[in-house]
Formats: sequence, C-alpha cells, structure tokens
Amino acid sequence: MKTVLIIGLGRFGRHLATRMAELGNEVMVVDVNAEVVEKMLPIVTDAKIGDCTDEEVLRSLGVNNFDICFVCTGNSFQSSLEITDQLKVLGAKKVISKADRDIQAKFLLKNGADEVVYPNRDIAEKMAVRCSMNNVFDYVELSQGYSIYEIPPLPKWIGKTVGECDIRQRYHLSIISTKKNQEINMLPGASHVLSEDEHLVVIGQQKDIDRILNQF
Repeated sequence: MKTVLIIGLGRFGRHLATRMAELGNEVMVVDVNAEVVEKMLPIVTDAKIGDCTDEEVLRSLGVNNFDICFVCTGNSFQSSLEITDQLKVLGAKKVISKADRDIQAKFLLKNGADEVVYPNRDIAEKMAVRCSMNNVFDYVELSQGYSIYEIPPLPKWIGKTVGECDIRQRYHLSIISTKKNQEINMLPGASHVLSEDEHLVVIGQQKDIDRILNQF
C-alpha cells in the first residue's frame, strides 16, 4: 500500500484515483471544482478543494508525506508546470506529471518531474496496435524494446505441449500465462497442452514477437 496525492480531477485524474483506491492505496485528491471533489469523497481516503498553484495550499497538504504525487491538471500547462516545480521544492518524494506533448514533457522533467505520462498518446498507440492486428487481444510496451502480448497459439502449436513447442528456445519468448474461459494459468509448465480456444500471454523483444505475428 502506498500513500498517493492526486492533483487535478479531470477524466484521467478521476480514473487514476479510483483505480489506486481499489488497489488498496491511501489516496488524497485535490481540485478547485467542489462538485467533482464531493463525488470522489466516497471513493478516496481524503479529498480537498483548493488551487494547488497556490504554494500555501500545497504546503498545507504535507506533500513530503506521500509516496507519490501525481499532477493531472489539464486546463493549463503553466499550472501543471508550477505545481510540479513547487512539489519538488516542498520535498515531494516522487512526482509524476501528465503531459500531452513532448515539449511539455521536456519542461516538466526540467522542473522537477521524476516521470511523465502521456495518457492520451498511450491509449491511442495501444488501440492502434490492437485494432491493426487480427491476432492481438492486448499488449503492453515495456522498456528497452520488450513487450507483453496476449495472442492465440500458432496453428502448429495447437495440441502440442509447451515443451514440445520449445517456444523459449525457438522463438525467444516466455509464456507468462494462458487464459481460457476467463481462467488464468500462471507460468504453465512444459507438460501444458496448448488448445485452440486459449490465449497466451507472452513476453519478449518486439522483434521476436513480430516474427510470431507474421506467421498468423
């Protein structure tokens, strides 16, 4: 469990706060819109109305007590920049700020952000990949060229065991889990028989996954 401060309750901020709370974290949210703040009260640990471009408002939150501070303001990039900078000045341990463009990310990182997220771009890229390929059910792009994909087994794998397919050695991929009828089998063993109606969740370098996708 982590203590989390989320500043800004636009669509991204609300979804983030809700999911963080569902995962058992202690979540405080802050926004200038009283109506939005009130709606979040039953979901989060604490909620406050305030303009976080005001240093005194930020100071009153005790930002150095949170494990992570998220800056999710969307109406004004200048506000996001000011809040990010002040969070670091006030001793915030980790600041993650939302950006819409690379130039914004550049300035946010220079002004104290430890990490920058692009929710709109990331969702668009993920949707583009999933909808462009008939045999991709989901995917997560990792760092250093690695990705996680949810795919069906190749036709030539069906009816064979994981060991017989030798996916790790031949294709340089690792099977994290299999999914069938909403049931998940984590780290299937070499004796697991692959069937036509299950999905494989695999991890590997993008170039190796592309080799598999090209065989469908």
